[in-house]
Amino acid sequence: MKQHILNYTKKELEEFIQPKFRVKQLYGWLYNKKVTDFMQMANLPKELRKNLSEQFEILSSKIVSKQVSVDGSIKYLFQLKDGHTVEAVLLLMKPAQYNEDGTIKHLPKYTVCVSSQVGCKVGCAFCLTAKGGFVRDLTAGEIVEQILQIYIDNQIESNRKVNIVYMGMGEPLDNLDNLAQAIRIFSDVEGLSISPHRQTVSTSGLSSKIDKLAKLDLGVNLAISLHAVDDELREKLMPINKAYNIASIMEAVRRFPVNLRKKVLFEYLIIKDVNDDLTAAKKLVKLLNGIKAKVNLIYFNPYEGSEFKRPSEEDVKKFQKYLLSKGVLCTIRESKGLDISAACGQLREQNLQGAGQ
Repeated sequence: MKQHILNYTKKELEEFIQPKFRVKQLYGWLYNKKVTDFMQMANLPKELRKNLSEQFEILSSKIVSKQVSVDGSIKYLFQLKDGHTVEAVLLLMKPAQYNEDGTIKHLPKYTVCVSSQVGCKVGCAFCLTAKGGFVRDLTAGEIVEQILQIYIDNQIESNRKVNIVYMGMGEPLDNLDNLAQAIRIFSDVEGLSISPHRQTVSTSGLSSKIDKLAKLDLGVNLAISLHAVDDELREKLMPINKAYNIASIMEAVRRFPVNLRKKVLFEYLIIKDVNDDLTAAKKLVKLLNGIKAKVNLIYFNPYEGSEFKRPSEEDVKKFQKYLLSKGVLCTIRESKGLDISAACGQLREQNLQGAGQ
């Protein structure tokens, strides 16, 4: 059975590909030219190309569904080698801008939201991914491949750096070893060269694993999916809070090394009549006291069968205004992909139902 070459860092490949400079050339073909056939890697010796073809595969998944939003966002469904599916989303944060003569003034800015698991163990009440339960962890290569396939599909130039958010299907810190390996591969300057400060690990708050991530010293940003300001509500929304309560999460966040120019991001999903009032906003301000924090307010993205509803724009703006008035940096995430099943797990669920699974 062939191994997945995207599982390996450059240093690891150097252990069985000699001389070492051949690995640098190989990385150039894989991540800069994005060639998906070893035999087309012209400056590698023919014998090496043959050996690589026999031992390794480059792409182990395929795009089986793609939905394009009017706002430029694209939702992808990838089918893995074992038939399971995962999602990733390309978010167009800023479109390209052009000069009067038609030349590019500013290149487009992208964020890619990638999955780290097939399904999820966390079981959040508002999340569609949780409905299907947990299947398995993704390998590092399967995480890397989501980005590589999206680059190829959109003809994104290698020098056009994207931001990566580990916030798709799954709890990234439940798959920490493979997550860390993917971060290292993305960060390699001779590969995609996506700096760690462009990579954000979003967790539901596994405090002991936040500490483990900190010790790895990868240089990534941290985001906490908080969504509630007291344990009682958070346990209803996120059962994992029974194991990792809010106090333990805040202690782990205070221990996490934060770049001087950065803040820990707290994601707060606002659900109508659940956590959208000013009482919750006041508790949130108190909770974040002493932490270099930024709050990202997110509109709940409705899906068929959900018991929860999207909050009003007025209530979300009131919530934001209160946080800003207390000196807490707070933004409202612009809802993207409302017309394309953008809620996490939605496209996969539709695909499974369509296949009668």
